Amino acid sequence: MSTVTFDTLEATRRLRDAGFDEKQAEMVVRVLSDAQSNLVTREHFDAKFAVVEAKMDKLSWMIGALIAIAVANFAKQFF
Repeated sequence: MSTVTFDTLEATRRLRDAGFDEKQAEMVVRVLSDAQSNLVTREHFDAKFAVVEAKMDKLSWMIGALIAIAVANFAKQFF
């Protein structure tokens, strides 16, 4: 699984070059790094979504089978 990389040293340098002082630049980079740590990659999302899709497909078949059984019982009682 690939990860998103964030060059904190380069980001800090660029913020300082733009006029931030050292403490401000480090804090902004820390906040961005923390926010990024909770992100998921596309591959991870796709893998989890595939699991959910498989479970939904299974449920669809189970519900279809239950409906077929209910219709068969109804038909048996009245016809």
